[in-house]
Amino acid sequence: MPPAHRSTSRRRDAGPPRTGPGEKEVLLGFLDYLRASVIAKTHGVAEPQVRTPGVPSGTNLLGLVKHLTQVERHWLLGVPVADWQATFHPEPDESADDIVLAYRQTSALANEVVAACADPAAPGPRPGGRPGPGPSLRWTLTHLIEETGRHAGHADILRELIDGATGR
Repeated sequence: MPPAHRSTSRRRDAGPPRTGPGEKEVLLGFLDYLRASVIAKTHGVAEPQVRTPGVPSGTNLLGLVKHLTQVERHWLLGVPVADWQATFHPEPDESADDIVLAYRQTSALANEVVAACADPAAPGPRPGGRPGPGPSLRWTLTHLIEETGRHAGHADILRELIDGATGR
């Protein structure tokens, strides 16, 4: 069912990010670009639409941001996740500002982990706090780009369903 109020906001998508020449700079540049894209999709969306499911699976804008926060905490900060499905569901007492702030703070900490790693081929943090070496930082960043890009696409569709806004 189309929303009662549809925006005519049709912005052009931003081109790929400009990055430095190094491998970590390129990977982190694309990840930061996608992070900003996901966050931008929440701007200007009021309650309750920002947390209202837009598709039968229950996917909603805030849930995507909350999930991506947990993904980065898991893969780059080593925080265990007991229930991945629960990461898609914001709690009633979690505000949009709080969820976006948590994502920004997690991303900043994750970027510090990346900056501290001299070799992208070296093992990164072990996901979920398990013992032993984790996958390479290169693999982890590539996975986070894939995961964030996938959910940025979901956020694009959800935002268009909410008010017709398109573009980055």
